[in-house]
Amino acid sequence: MGLVGTTSLGDYLVKKGLITEEQLFNAIRVQKLEKIRISEALIKLGYVSENEIYSALSEIYEYPVINLTEELIDKKALKLAPEEFIVKYKFIPFSKTENTVKVAISDVANVNYIKSILSGFNIQIYLVKNSELTKLIHSLFDTEVEEDTLGTLLDIAVAEATKDEEIETKEEPVVKIEGPIINLANEIIINALKKRASDIHIEPHEKGVFVRYRIDGVLHNISNLSPKIKSPLTTRFKIMAHLDISERRLPQDGRIRLKFSGRDIDFRVSTLPVIHGEKIVLRILEKGSLQLDLTRLGFEKRSLDFFLEALNKPYGMILVTGPTGSGKTTTLYSALLKLNKPEVNIMTVEDPVEYSFPGINQVQVKEEIGLTFASALRAFLRQDPDIIMVGEIRDFETAEIAVKAALTGHLVLSTLHTNDAPSTITRLVNMGIEPFLISSSVILIVAQRLVRKLCPHCKKEESYSKDYLIKAGFPEDKIDQIKIYGPKGCNQCNNTGYSGRVALYEVMPIKNEIKELILTGASEAEIKKEALKLGMITLRQSGIHKVMQGITSIDEVMRITFED
Repeated sequence: MGLVGTTSLGDYLVKKGLITEEQLFNAIRVQKLEKIRISEALIKLGYVSENEIYSALSEIYEYPVINLTEELIDKKALKLAPEEFIVKYKFIPFSKTENTVKVAISDVANVNYIKSILSGFNIQIYLVKNSELTKLIHSLFDTEVEEDTLGTLLDIAVAEATKDEEIETKEEPVVKIEGPIINLANEIIINALKKRASDIHIEPHEKGVFVRYRIDGVLHNISNLSPKIKSPLTTRFKIMAHLDISERRLPQDGRIRLKFSGRDIDFRVSTLPVIHGEKIVLRILEKGSLQLDLTRLGFEKRSLDFFLEALNKPYGMILVTGPTGSGKTTTLYSALLKLNKPEVNIMTVEDPVEYSFPGINQVQVKEEIGLTFASALRAFLRQDPDIIMVGEIRDFETAEIAVKAALTGHLVLSTLHTNDAPSTITRLVNMGIEPFLISSSVILIVAQRLVRKLCPHCKKEESYSKDYLIKAGFPEDKIDQIKIYGPKGCNQCNNTGYSGRVALYEVMPIKNEIKELILTGASEAEIKKEALKLGMITLRQSGIHKVMQGITSIDEVMRITFED
């Protein structure tokens, strides 16, 4: 058995005669002043060599010292832990035989974290000199390794203290939340923030737990954790979101508020029972990163002019359409902030309220007590509103009240789930709204999508045939003059080739010609044809414009848009 717990590194070196007590005292003083490890202080002062440090650590902890090279690393073993954790805690799983994993470390203080990350395996620890391990990790992942990885959970604040907690549940008498699980949950959140993720997915399956991040609209697999941490990790997130940890049969919704590097960040938490446990999704809501400048969202000049003209009207309905996650809420918030003045009363009903803004009266839907979109809208009309925002028109009742509000002197903004602007008319008719009410109330329809922006650090020029570009919708007279770029991938963009997103907009003002078509029951194709004559830019055309500007790639635009 090793001497861990009974002998510190400094005391051991004194007993071995490698340093004096005075030298140990000096090293401790440097350690405290510079906030470094005692081993680093001793090496820095020149009292011992790195070889002597690791020889002593090997004797104290009974971990053998090895000389690890890249050739000795089993790539399958390396994939057992996420890259972020390997870099953070400076360890390398280098061999796997059945259920035994050999792990090289340079800092014995990280052993518990590593065992938590690789829980479910029999771990054999080997020591590698810090200088060697740092270089090896850098060569494997092409990333810089922080020298000080101890306790760097940044300034993330959790609702509960990070001491060991015991939680009673109905199904299991005691679920113990160990410190490493708390740290693992924090690490999952921290890495998501560093990677600019919008959502974190914790997905239990038969043989473990998948962690996935949605970055720039696309899900990426981050790690596959041991099945043994399935229950405690789920419990930890539920505690942070103030949810009922004993309820595992029904979906639950909660919220987490944290601080990260001085930024206030909210997480909307949703749990869902699945066959192997509970799936948890955390939607990351950071008000500081919200882009609410209409001129920078992605509107082409003509489309923005149409939109601003409609916002300046005293009454009528503006509809923003698109699938979930297409940026509709951001567009609506941007419009509301432009309209937000002391002389107007703005009221919103949302499900959920994602961001709060001063000067705007925001209501959260609570269907369980009867506070629905429709009931809130009725109440709004007795609150002397000037501008009303309805988070989503889901049914005939909500649509009917919203239309009546738009016809009685209010500016109404809302969203619908449709594929493009012209099809929104058909959707309202199918919901039961009379065509004459639609033509009288709706003043503008905006369809939108989000495409990934090319990473400015690594985007590369690409070539396409003229026929392909013409077929895709590029103007034939400009094809020879434009440069088209595509993704490459670098450290700045997590090797995806993309960084950030921008919106494509299709803006259709309801002019007199469109009103006539609505009243006569014209088809979507007829409405679209007339809208194009009147200056509407389609989603595909908006995307092509951004490809020509070097903002995004052809593949992104083709992936997101569809043309008849």
